[in-house]
Amino acid sequence: MKYIEYINKLIQEEVLKQKNLIVYGQNIAAGSCLGGLTKNLQVEENGKIINSTNSENSLCGFGFGMMIGGIPSIFFMKQLDFLLLGIDHLTNTYNIIRNSEYATKSSFTIMPITVDKGYEGPQSSLNNFGDFCSISRTTGYTITNKMDAEKIIQNKLVSPGFRIITVSQRLFKEELIEPDNLLYTNNDLTVFQYDDGEMVTIVCFNFSFPQGYGLSKDLKKNKIHSSLFNVNSPVETNWSKIIESVLKTKKLIVIDDSKSKNLACDSLISKITNQCKLNKIIILKREISAEWLNPNSDEMIIDYKKIISQLS
Repeated sequence: MKYIEYINKLIQEEVLKQKNLIVYGQNIAAGSCLGGLTKNLQVEENGKIINSTNSENSLCGFGFGMMIGGIPSIFFMKQLDFLLLGIDHLTNTYNIIRNSEYATKSSFTIMPITVDKGYEGPQSSLNNFGDFCSISRTTGYTITNKMDAEKIIQNKLVSPGFRIITVSQRLFKEELIEPDNLLYTNNDLTVFQYDDGEMVTIVCFNFSFPQGYGLSKDLKKNKIHSSLFNVNSPVETNWSKIIESVLKTKKLIVIDDSKSKNLACDSLISKITNQCKLNKIIILKREISAEWLNPNSDEMIIDYKKIISQLS
């Protein structure tokens, strides 16, 4: 099954469980239905599906307004870039209600697509999810594989409060990654552990889990057993389980494919280097050149063989 097909299936199931749910966004029930993200959605009793206008500032405000009125809603967005138009509501409007009864009275979720597949133009290439969550102090989640998709959508899509959940356009037509094990996740669903090796710790951020997962498989073929983590939060979270692993392995690989200057991985690296005596640290981040606004493949390519040689 493809990544987007499985996420769509989970969304369909969760939406059908809810009463009075308002689902809205531009073309969510027309055309490609946001590339399949909102395909075949149906709502239960007193719910509505609304193909909205293209006015992201107003649409963010509508969601918070419904939240105050006790009406749960999901705003599906065709791309993360245009959430910039709603930043006033994410900060100022949400700040008014975040500590009030309204924040737990109902649910509001914004679900944008991170346009990261390349050749999309300068207004469709903003892979800076952490910046939105940081400036608005909002809980955010990325979805990268079968297990985190299930946990996050089933537990967070329509839960009390406000959050942003984003998906990767690059992964839409890729086969869904199904890790063999889920060894650990914290209560906030911001850190997931999929393997527990004693030789190196791999930590993936943003949408880099496919690269980290592939690296862990290649390392295993070379008899290098890794602990594999994915951080689904774009901002600082509880690193204790990861630090525990690094204290054991003494080697760390960090992968982050976000284009932000404000990376959550920097916080982790700072804490680990202060608390652990490392034998090896490999940091893999995006290199943003002067050509980044021109049409390009927008890929983060990792040289697995080079990393294996560095660890051997």
